[in-house]
Amino acid sequence: QVQLVESGGGLVQAGGSLRLSCSASGRAFITWTMAWFRQAPGKEREFVGTISRTGDNSAYADSVKGRFTMSRDNAGNTMYLQMNNLKPEDTAVYYCASVNSRLLHSAATSYEYWGQGTQVTVSS
Repeated sequence: QVQLVESGGGLVQAGGSLRLSCSASGRAFITWTMAWFRQAPGKEREFVGTISRTGDNSAYADSVKGRFTMSRDNAGNTMYLQMNNLKPEDTAVYYCASVNSRLLHSAATSYEYWGQGTQVTVSS
């Protein structure tokens, strides 16, 4: 059984930074493509970014490109989302997700396991 636990959310002013973490337990972390999604109140869950098994490939939503960066520590079974220059529209619950795959995926339906989410609130 795979378990994902997000942490690092909080309240930050616009222009500030946060780093989210996703700690994983279960089967071999290095076999998983990982991703971040977010869901704002009254909106559908949306793709933020995805990172390959080895961490050498990643892809991001246009809305966060250039501001957010994903990384992973396979030895520590942890994935990160560094969020810089945060905007009020980044306010959402952020979820990490995983799937056993060699490919990058942006569709939520591609992912098998999900964390419970961490709240990020950006004040103007």
